[in-house]
Amino acid sequence: QVQLVESGGGLVQPGGSLRLSCAASGFPFSSYQMSWLRQAPGKDLEWVSTISPGGTSTWFGEAVEGRVTISRDNAKNTLDLQLSSLKPEDTAVYYCAKSRTRFGGNTARRDEYDAWGQGTQVTVSS
Repeated sequence: QVQLVESGGGLVQPGGSLRLSCAASGFPFSSYQMSWLRQAPGKDLEWVSTISPGGTSTWFGEAVEGRVTISRDNAKNTLDLQLSSLKPEDTAVYYCAKSRTRFGGNTARRDEYDAWGQGTQVTVSS
């Protein structure tokens, strides 16, 4: 079955960096756009970034644009998110998600995704 497993979260000081990873299995990874989303306590789900199946196109939410990089390795079925210049407001649980359709994503709408990881906590605090 489809499985997404995130790793790499943790506690980081403001201004610091962190790299999140997502290992995918159970579906043709290279055929689907993949996304990162996040949810802070008491807040709605927020879309962070999406990458095209081949990795040639990327999109970012306004709150993180210029501070994050998304990448994928289709040979290894992995998805990464490099976070930098982190702010306390970046504190959230970060999820990787598989688009329901091949070119879906780019949204916080849950019904655009049909598989989610368990989430990894990122805490930005001094």
